[in-house]
Amino acid sequence: MLADDVGDRLFIADTNHNRIVVTSLNGTVLTVIGSGEEGLADGDFVSCSFNHPQGMSLDSGILYVADTENHAIRKIDLTAGFVKTIAGTGEQGHTREGRHTALKIELCSPYDVVNHEGVLYIAMAGIHQLWSMNLKDGLIGPFAGTGGEAIDDGPLSSAMLAQPCGITTDGQKLYFADSETSSVRSADIDLSGRVRTIVGLDLFVFGDVDGSDHIVRLQHPFGITHYEGVLYITDTYNHKIKRVLPTTRSAFTVLGSGLAGHVDGPSDQTQFSEPSGIGIAHGKIYIADTNNHAVRVADVESGVVSTLEVAGLR
Repeated sequence: MLADDVGDRLFIADTNHNRIVVTSLNGTVLTVIGSGEEGLADGDFVSCSFNHPQGMSLDSGILYVADTENHAIRKIDLTAGFVKTIAGTGEQGHTREGRHTALKIELCSPYDVVNHEGVLYIAMAGIHQLWSMNLKDGLIGPFAGTGGEAIDDGPLSSAMLAQPCGITTDGQKLYFADSETSSVRSADIDLSGRVRTIVGLDLFVFGDVDGSDHIVRLQHPFGITHYEGVLYITDTYNHKIKRVLPTTRSAFTVLGSGLAGHVDGPSDQTQFSEPSGIGIAHGKIYIADTNNHAVRVADVESGVVSTLEVAGLR
């Protein structure tokens, strides 16, 4: 789920339909990108194909997509109406070091992407790393993480991650949902920087506890977005949306009762079912409520949740 406040659009990874659905913020379908068939075909919006796409990043008229089960990164020119593969071969790889020509190296389950100043940062969930791709020279490789699966902080090259699935930035740091450790962590964009854990403790340490520091428990957070100095995450297996404050290393429930279901209304009474993607535009939170096959909308101030009616979609 990507909310575009400048263009008043939603970009929805309709994952099991192998397509990207573009709507207005009120749910009117603007276009559909992808034939719906599983495949790795470039071309116009009707003939191109994806294989279970996930996270996206928008840069003016270009949409970048983590095409997860194709182990590829796709570039969508929204003006020209054309999809092009820019990284990956379509095969799964396990390379964990070095810089490579993007179209000649196998990737491993990229789940999300974020663009910053001509560099695409990739949550490479399958090998427990963050990667970076220089969009000018087309070189790609690990940015943070050794490839070992753990929650070890430290310099970018020696830290360890565990299935990062969501990634966002405030322009100084990358923030990512490190799903298997049920944590939210940061990585400095500066190459001399470090990986730090904001909340979360270890593999197999999970729960549903709000608070600060070591008290906090999440359960497999997946989506993450930055909004006015605060992180909003989908605490997926707790069926909640939470606000994470990096400066105080704290996390608090903002939406969801914790019960799996599909109930709109006041924030503490609402129910979601394994929400995954999240985006914010014009003071509203847009949520990919995955197991409900729905898009939910919440007002940031009031917390009242509704279900978006998507009109014009076959």
